Amino acid sequence: MKKVLILGGNSDIGVKIINTLINEKKISLTVHFNKKFPKKKYKRSLSFIKKDLSKINEKNVKKIFDNNYDIIINLVGYVSNQSFQNFSLKEIQKTILINSFAPLLIIKNSIKNMKKKNFGRIINTSSVGIKFGGGLSTFAYSLSKHINEFIPYEIRKLSSKNILYNTLRIGVTNTRFHKKIKNKSIKKRIKLIPIKKMASSNDIANYIIFLIHNNNFITNEIINITGGE
Repeated sequence: MKKVLILGGNSDIGVKIINTLINEKKISLTVHFNKKFPKKKYKRSLSFIKKDLSKINEKNVKKIFDNNYDIIINLVGYVSNQSFQNFSLKEIQKTILINSFAPLLIIKNSIKNMKKKNFGRIINTSSVGIKFGGGLSTFAYSLSKHINEFIPYEIRKLSSKNILYNTLRIGVTNTRFHKKIKNKSIKKRIKLIPIKKMASSNDIANYIIFLIHNNNFITNEIINITGGE
């Protein structure tokens, strides 16, 4: 039985992954979310963790999250809608804690048991926005996602223990997420994508499912799913 943790499981991509994995008998799913999640929709019982990741620290992380996950997927995407010229230090610290540092703490706590099992799959997420310095309202968000592309030396060494760590750099995707971002014209943005369309949440979920089930040789990579950008 593989224990899977999905951080930000109430996102559109998270829901697609849940709907795929929920029918697999050898998977035990834990879904993290911050605000709302339709628990009653799912017949099979899942484990749920409702928690604001800005409240996570070294003292409480082990009480809230298990330290025995085999697969961790970070889909958290907090947006503060701040530009470079109007960001506050407090808000940028919050954004980085939620999107980057709290997930890293959770990952760190499961590494020991992954090494014992000689198995682990860790999938972090970044954004194509980091290539362009973020948008008018996504400076803090893009900076936090840039951090997620940093793969520590110690994690790279875990490859020999069959612990594979990859970060997906995700392009413009047709999800609720983009509705949170101010000053953004989706039609204009799509014109900049060489493939001339947005990804669907299903597209991204399928790549993540592949990295969970079929990946045995890709690790320490930044994988672009950006439509050619």
